[in-house]
Amino acid sequence: MKKILSVMAVLLCLSLVFASCGNTAEETTLPETTAEETTLPAEKAVINIGLLKGPTGMGAAQLLENNKNGTANADYNLTLAGAPDVLQSALINGSLDMAALPTNVAAVLHGKTEGKVQLLAVNTLGVIYLMTNNENIKTISDLQGKTILSAGQGTTTEYVLNYILSENGLTDVTVEYAAEHAEVITKAVSDGYEVILLPEPFVTQMKAQDAGYSVAIDLTKEWNALGGKELTMGCIAVRKEFAEKNPEAVKAFLKDYEASVNAVNADPAAAGTIIESFEIAKAAVASKAIPNCNIVFMTGDEMISNVSDYLNVLFTSNPKAVGGAVPAADFYCTVK
Repeated sequence: MKKILSVMAVLLCLSLVFASCGNTAEETTLPETTAEETTLPAEKAVINIGLLKGPTGMGAAQLLENNKNGTANADYNLTLAGAPDVLQSALINGSLDMAALPTNVAAVLHGKTEGKVQLLAVNTLGVIYLMTNNENIKTISDLQGKTILSAGQGTTTEYVLNYILSENGLTDVTVEYAAEHAEVITKAVSDGYEVILLPEPFVTQMKAQDAGYSVAIDLTKEWNALGGKELTMGCIAVRKEFAEKNPEAVKAFLKDYEASVNAVNADPAAAGTIIESFEIAKAAVASKAIPNCNIVFMTGDEMISNVSDYLNVLFTSNPKAVGGAVPAADFYCTVK
């Protein structure tokens, strides 16, 4: 098929003619190009995504950096939040296509929206730890008769803690709740609480505030000791409509996110610098916290098996934790 010469080629030919180089337009005809050579690269999909300050935002650090540099597989419009509430409403009303949420919250939204919110990937396993300034507290049984200061009342943190205490037969443990994790640190330092519960990266911050506190009990290990599968606390939720209409965009995100998780876990120091640049956490705190943040990338059958087990345990402990019912198979978005 006859091709149209580009504007530059035409100008070049004219300049050669006017320069009296002895060539005619016919003599300077450029070779034809193939269809493949003239095909422009496909336009990147645009994804509106919400992330949380903490492990979920940390895991996306390299994705965000690549997005900034234009090398990501999609174009991401980022909403960064300190708590999941803002992201929940934005996901429901459609202003976000994806959002990082506690896994049980994604299950609750799936029920509330009649299946319009799905689980796309697990991004964080257990990140909560019991810290103490009492060297005699080393095991769960040592908590009998103690008071624990925590944040996250009505969230996964409360449900997981209550489940572990109950399964270990501890009936004389008092849990006091602060409004947020930063307040736990402040009150622990000022009021001298003996036992506190914190997730990373706040565990690292607590150690910096008061070296007298150390991790005594890893609740993820306690969960596993009770026979459960992985403690799949954090996830990426997606609007079902978006996933169905934009499967290639979803695939692009999964590719970007998996690469980001791998990069962050492989080089916490470099990730810390990126994390601070996006105001997710301070570099010094992030780089020290990442090894204990259990940042993962889990999809497909592995995700379904672990999450369904996790949600069933939460349901048994407190049905409200998953919205009153364990989600059916349509809760899981598995992009082919």
